[in-house]
Amino acid sequence: MHNSYWYYALLVFSTSLFCFILFKKRNTQTLFLLLTMIGMGFIIETIIFNFLGCYKYNPNFIQHNTFYDNNLGAFVSNAFSLPIVATLIATFHLGWIWMVLFSGLFVGIEWLFLKLHIYSHNWWRLAYTGLGLPFYFATAKIYYKWILRPSKGFKHNWMLYLIIGSISCSAHILPIIFFSNRIYTPGWFENSGRDSIALAAIFYLCDSLFYCLMNKLNWKMKWSKYILAGLLMYAVNQVLIRFGILHSLVWWDQPYYVGLALLLTLLTGIVDKRLSRVPSKDHI
Repeated sequence: MHNSYWYYALLVFSTSLFCFILFKKRNTQTLFLLLTMIGMGFIIETIIFNFLGCYKYNPNFIQHNTFYDNNLGAFVSNAFSLPIVATLIATFHLGWIWMVLFSGLFVGIEWLFLKLHIYSHNWWRLAYTGLGLPFYFATAKIYYKWILRPSKGFKHNWMLYLIIGSISCSAHILPIIFFSNRIYTPGWFENSGRDSIALAAIFYLCDSLFYCLMNKLNWKMKWSKYILAGLLMYAVNQVLIRFGILHSLVWWDQPYYVGLALLLTLLTGIVDKRLSRVPSKDHI
């Protein structure tokens, strides 16, 4: 069977499970939790996958660049399927038995993918997955409590950063993978795809922090923060181009990221306000 069929099957299963969760819960808190867990997954993947090269996916989604294909496989598995199951466990208040069972399920899927030669380990081991996932799922339960009981301190700001980070990362990296609109060449890795995605990951981590910090400032003229966000994004792009680190390959590349900066500035404010609301009932 073609490699991608197995990944499509995982994608369909995860999407169906997500639709079930939304149908049963129908609340904003569930969506926020999913985005939080996706954001957390992106940070973990940036460290162990992009920089430490723990494993390799071979879904055959992308033909022109092996690392982009590899990265898309990681998206499907660790930035989509796992966060959805974590959201299910937290929102339905499932206990440790379920966490262990779902961890075993993902270990089984990982073992199957290894046997099918559509996924391989570098230094990663099945035991790491089996031991790490229960804690990942338990973290989702903690985050869900934080979301349901809003605060203005570290908990609130961390949730906001993870949510905005999940959106920023997806919107920044997926166009690079699918449309090859830009290439980053910091010179960290020999593989150009890995080099590009690694810097893109650092970029999204930094700009997400910027949007969150900017949102905390008291702006007398609300529109001025959009001007600052757009100008700063444009300026950073120009500096990276000047130093030969960024290569913009299509006409819409830079306007897209400037527009994305404006959109994320808007979304940060909206999410910030929604996170501050104490839900009066489970369904909104």
